[in-house]
Amino acid sequence: MSKDKNKEEKSIIGRIVYFIVVVILLFTAYKLYDKYKVNNFNDFIRTEYIPYTSEFSRDKNVKYTDVSSYKIVSTKENDAMFYKEITVIPNTPYKVTCMVKTKDVKTVETGKNGGAHISIADTTEKSKSITGTNDWQRLEFIFNSKNRTSVNIGFRLGGYDDNCTGTAWFSDFTIEK
Repeated sequence: MSKDKNKEEKSIIGRIVYFIVVVILLFTAYKLYDKYKVNNFNDFIRTEYIPYTSEFSRDKNVKYTDVSSYKIVSTKENDAMFYKEITVIPNTPYKVTCMVKTKDVKTVETGKNGGAHISIADTTEKSKSITGTNDWQRLEFIFNSKNRTSVNIGFRLGGYDDNCTGTAWFSDFTIEK
């Protein structure tokens, strides 16, 4: 009987250890998934002029409202952006707004309009650019859809013809006709 009882105790201890290891692995996998998952950017596409130079993440500590902000960090000079394709009605004005916060944003070429801003990807159409260190402020971009039926609205740290270093947080996106 004692051999069977000893085997049973080892079996129970083995199952408990196995369960603890599985829980730890699942927790670690969830944390990694939460930090790096593609859908963590809600179907935004991330792009960079120099690939794998900037870091894209969601920040639950620095945020404008209760929702995690979208964060771009460029420790090396780069043009980094996340964007989403939206459907538009041709020849219609639109307004895109968001809240933006910056830390140590510097452009490579002074006067080239780089910085944290809203833009239409693959064009020079953009909002004003924010550089330096700034607390949350409203950023507004008004554009006409012209003959387009869709545009890629981007939130950018860099510029069409300029690279940046620094950190930018984007939050509370809106678009209206």
